[in-house]
Amino acid sequence: MRIAVVSDIHGNLTALEAVVADLRRCAPDLVLQGGDLPLSGAHPGEVVDRVRELGWPGVCGNTDEVLWAPELLSDLARRQPQLHAMWQVIEQITARTCEWLGEERLGWLRGLPREHRLGPVALVHASPGDLWRSPLADASDADLKATYQALAAPIVVYGHIHRPFVRKLGARVVANTGSVSLSYDGDPRASYLLVDGLDVTIRRVEYDVEREAAALRRSGLPRSDWLCATLRAARYLPLPEESRG
Repeated sequence: MRIAVVSDIHGNLTALEAVVADLRRCAPDLVLQGGDLPLSGAHPGEVVDRVRELGWPGVCGNTDEVLWAPELLSDLARRQPQLHAMWQVIEQITARTCEWLGEERLGWLRGLPREHRLGPVALVHASPGDLWRSPLADASDADLKATYQALAAPIVVYGHIHRPFVRKLGARVVANTGSVSLSYDGDPRASYLLVDGLDVTIRRVEYDVEREAAALRRSGLPRSDWLCATLRAARYLPLPEESRG
């Protein structure tokens, strides 16, 4: 069975449609989604609707969870005061996104599981039991093994960090999908994984970044300038408030 895993779309409809077109060419048997569907993009509702229309099963992400549990941001701000400016911005983006999504879509997101298994693949957004913390792309083999060994699957896939990789760890493969939107690896193209048996590959898909940036500017989403800059740079860019701090 050939399985595609698409994660971290973040409301970027332009990138999502480019990935969908590439999936038609690859023709996997099934597509899974790895969470973080609507937040931080110009078209959160349309992205959720498209994923539902396509019938992609999958998991909840951390930025999905804050949509119905915004108190999590207050807790994170208390525990990480050095990132206070970032949590404030995410709170503003979250409030506007909730308005655009409406209760029915929020209810659907809230019903997503935290883990999905299919054949040899175990999918989580970040790590088992935790939507917020996961190993980075340069994590040691030991760290990856310790984090994901409890899943006891030949192939473990996660998203969250926006940096794709595939690591062979003995009889197990641990792989990261990268992100459809807001890449952090210097490559602005959308990223997803293709699993063919026990072979896992990263696919990169070009899309019109400037078209999406224009949609963000028109949308009225708070701090769209910062999000547009991140789309173009394909790296995390500190907020001006963080730089001054």
